[in-house]
Amino acid sequence: MVPQLEDLGDVRGKTVLVRTDFNVPMSGPDDDRVIADDFRIRAALPTITWLTDRGAKVVCASHLGRPKGKANIKYSMEPIRKRLSEIAPGVELLENLRFDPGEEANDSAFVARLIKGIDLYVNDAFGAAHRAHASIVGPPKSLPSAAGRL
Repeated sequence: MVPQLEDLGDVRGKTVLVRTDFNVPMSGPDDDRVIADDFRIRAALPTITWLTDRGAKVVCASHLGRPKGKANIKYSMEPIRKRLSEIAPGVELLENLRFDPGEEANDSAFVARLIKGIDLYVNDAFGAAHRAHASIVGPPKSLPSAAGRL
């Protein structure tokens, strides 16, 4: 059976990396993108809220689009970070995982950088769970892990 959030034990004071699927539809010019539909962000709230209500510090990580391993303003997480701060204040969001070629290459050095300072891992990215990407398969090898509510 896949471990659930309750299986993580006491999360108070722990830093939890939550792999989310914030690959949301965007519109507008590359330098001024806006979220066309925030459903995927709102869908992560049950997991995020469960953790924050129990005193965890939540750091979310996601990809957006296919930037091919390079930083590209068109795929920046900034509009998503802004929306997330409105509906889940205090929750951090890392920059687009796919800006680093190590994400899609499932690079162990990328995983090590990603989980530095992290105590627990939660996969709430059901739609991306089939991918052998670093942020999906790497953290559970080193951290206590669980599936999120999604």
